[in-house]
Parts: sequence; C-alpha cells; structure tokens
Amino acid sequence: MDKFYRINLINSIAGYKSLNLLGTTSSDGITNLSIVSSAFHLGSNPPLLGIVLRPEREHNDTLSNIRDTLHYTLNNVQPEWLNQAHQTSASYPSGVSEFDQCGFTKEYVPAFKAPFVQQSSIRIGLEVRDIIGMEINGTTIIIGEVIHILTDSGVIGEDGFTDHEKAESIVVNGLDAYYLPKFKVRLPYAKPGINSSLKSQVHGV
Repeated sequence: MDKFYRINLINSIAGYKSLNLLGTTSSDGITNLSIVSSAFHLGSNPPLLGIVLRPEREHNDTLSNIRDTLHYTLNNVQPEWLNQAHQTSASYPSGVSEFDQCGFTKEYVPAFKAPFVQQSSIRIGLEVRDIIGMEINGTTIIIGEVIHILTDSGVIGEDGFTDHEKAESIVVNGLDAYYLPKFKVRLPYAKPGINSSLKSQVHGV
C-alpha cells in the first residue's frame, strides 16, 4: 500500500478513540502539552489508565518529562478549543511549551508536578506505575495510577458515571477527523437468559 493510505487506513479502521491533551513538565519546570488518542482503561482497583506514545525521536519532551517527574495529566478536549488542541501536534522545538504557543492555561494542585489544562472539563492526574518499551514497533506504553480527578460541576453522576456528552468531550477517528458523540442508551448488567425482547425495549426498538 501507499504509505499515507496505509497510515489513514490502520489509524481509522478500529473506529472512534478518546481524545486528550497530555500535560507534563520537565525537571527544570518547562511545561509540555501534546494531543493523544491512545488512552485506555486497565483496571479500577487500583485505578489504572494506559497510554501509548509513538517511537522515541531525537527529542521527545513528553516521554522524558514523564520519566523524570513520574507525573502527567490527561485533559479532555472541548469543541471551542479543538483547533488549539490540534495545533499541539505540531513539532515545536524541544523546550518550547505548547501551553504558551497554543493558548492553554496551566493549572496545578499541591504536591503534584504536572500541569492540568484549565480549559478542560475533565482533568485527570496520574502517577507512573510502569513504563513498557515495545520492541515490535518502538512505541512506549505508560501505565499510570489515577491520583487526582478534577471536573466541571455535574459531569460525574451519583453512581460515578462520567457523562462525556455533558462534558462535551471530542473524540477522534484516524489522525485528524474529530467528532462530538451523542448519548444513545445505558444498558443493565448483562446476565445469561435475559429475554431478547427486554433488550429490544431497552434499546428503544
């Protein structure tokens, strides 16, 4: 296949992915912000999330900062900030802060080194629990434990469910196609033997 055809195909074939701004800081206090679409749930007890970072380049401030400080943040992207979030994917020189270049405001909590994005309605602070180098393609998997969760009012329900429609969280397909998903339905916990007609009613069919 043509290189760019293959990139577009394999990046988009699995469907929508979550979209986050990954915030870090260097040991010298220089902040970094990059857009990522690889976050995944790993477990709830302890609360673990993973991300996949692209193969290491000559300078990779994000990965270096995570290794140095062991702290990083994941922040959702809302529609009014999409263009600025996309701009963080540009290859700025090492030591240049995308917070400053792209117009985002840094937010900190005590005793946590990485900056949150003030403009995000969901802001997650994580501490590194494992770093896994993938020999097959040179990517790096970062496993982090959730230490802080900051959200706008009403985003998390009484049962702990996070309402990403209310949070206006953008999702992405491929590398550059962005969507604003709409809520369809929440289904009950599945058990063997449940009547299929009940499922149809829950789906609204």
